Amino acid sequence: MLATLRRTYPDVGTALHFSDPLQLLVATILSAQCTDERVNRVTEQLFRKYRTAGDYASADPRELERDIHSTGFFRAKARNIIGAAQRIIAVYGGKVPDTMEQLVTLPGVARKTANIVLSHGFGKIEGIAVDTHVRRLSYRIGLSNHDDPETIEQDLMLLFERTDWPAVSDLLIAHGRAVCTARSPRCTACTVQPHCLQRIER
Repeated sequence: MLATLRRTYPDVGTALHFSDPLQLLVATILSAQCTDERVNRVTEQLFRKYRTAGDYASADPRELERDIHSTGFFRAKARNIIGAAQRIIAVYGGKVPDTMEQLVTLPGVARKTANIVLSHGFGKIEGIAVDTHVRRLSYRIGLSNHDDPETIEQDLMLLFERTDWPAVSDLLIAHGRAVCTARSPRCTACTVQPHCLQRIER
């Protein structure tokens, strides 16, 4: 299945635009319940305005809320970005930490976000990022029987080689957006249909 997905999406990777781990962290926080396309439009200006953890840490909450308003849940996201930046400065010397244990202590950062920052920002593989697409496809295809993202992650980690973990997430996300969508999965156009249980979601 993974080989088929790789042939189907040969250039897959994170769709978020970033140039360093801090930008990736902010973009990933913004991507919750928002399309990567919209996040990229917002961060094009945002990253020019806020360049360091200190810039975010000292940001006026209402101003940052306005800057990220179109990504949705802007109050919570602004609060988390500011809080994460303040902790990065206070505890980690102004640099985004590069371990799972440290990243998940930041406001707004759970394992999904931490896995994305680690794999794409630092080239470190500690797990598999489980977003809404990975969760949906894992159940439909039959890779996991669970609903909880952390349990799904553990199931996927047992099925695939560690070196493939970042690709598993990226490829399932790409397939979930292009073919195996939430409302109208295009099963007749699906390249991994022979591997799929085609289960109806609970």
